[in-house]
Amino acid sequence: MKIAVAAVAAIIAVPILIGGVGKAIVSALFGTGGTEPSQAAIAEIPNDYLSLYRAAASVCPGLDWTILAAIGDAESKHGRGSGEGIKEGENYMGAGGPMQFLKPTFDGVIARHTIPPGGSNPPSRYNPHDAIYAAAFYLCDSGAQKDIRKALFAYNHDEEYVNGVLAQAKRYGTATVGTGDCNKIQAPNPAAIMAINFACGQLGLPYVWGGNGPAGGHAGFDCSGLTKAAYNAAGIALPRTAQTQYNAGPLVPAGQPLLPGDLVFYGTPGNVHHVGLYIGAGKMVHAPTFGEPVQVSNYRWNGDDYLAASRPTGDARV
Repeated sequence: MKIAVAAVAAIIAVPILIGGVGKAIVSALFGTGGTEPSQAAIAEIPNDYLSLYRAAASVCPGLDWTILAAIGDAESKHGRGSGEGIKEGENYMGAGGPMQFLKPTFDGVIARHTIPPGGSNPPSRYNPHDAIYAAAFYLCDSGAQKDIRKALFAYNHDEEYVNGVLAQAKRYGTATVGTGDCNKIQAPNPAAIMAINFACGQLGLPYVWGGNGPAGGHAGFDCSGLTKAAYNAAGIALPRTAQTQYNAGPLVPAGQPLLPGDLVFYGTPGNVHHVGLYIGAGKMVHAPTFGEPVQVSNYRWNGDDYLAASRPTGDARV
């Protein structure tokens, strides 16, 4: 059930898969990747820590390793800091280890989860392997898959800390731009991969007003029926109409690059009439209108009334 984020730099060929079996196969296809490390990450993070961050992120689908790395930087400079409690003992708050866990918090995490082999026996908050995996589990328990800011605030109750971690995470990763090709799906997290994979599996089905697809008893989809079904396949519930999907957000700030898996909307804030699923390279999968099947199209064109995008997989501010 635990799957990792797809590797970004590699163009990954994914067969068109539908339904529960498809989800299981997609889960097995992606290893301990995530966004590829930037030059800053390679220069600043020791190789053993970089490997641990990337591996540990896989226990929480949708959590990128860059978040763990940014926490490790903030808390201990990846185990190389000179602060109290990093190698042994505790700081003035009672925190210890490279990820600066309070003992009761760490003990609670390892009571709820099994830390994979490779660290201390029993697990220790001073062991980098154990501490980094525990941090990934803790963030997941704190809702990282839905709201990374909330999860980070649970880790450290300081908005400045949260903003700093998010900024450093962005610095440590490279951007996921996507391929625009249903046969070579590329996306920043497993949920987006599954949504795109499902939508691509519906290519050629007819447009049906109010259609929810074959699983919903219809021959095809309308635009929002397709996006709702795609994210349902990824385990994320969306409202039914284009308007309510737009209202649900979170909206991608104007000027921020789109990521594969984003929903793209057309119309006005009070009258959204169309939605598609962005797959990168300026392309989307969508159910256009009567007489036109589910297809891949450019998401921008001359005379369009493009409105905005949302990111159902998480906080669009990341």
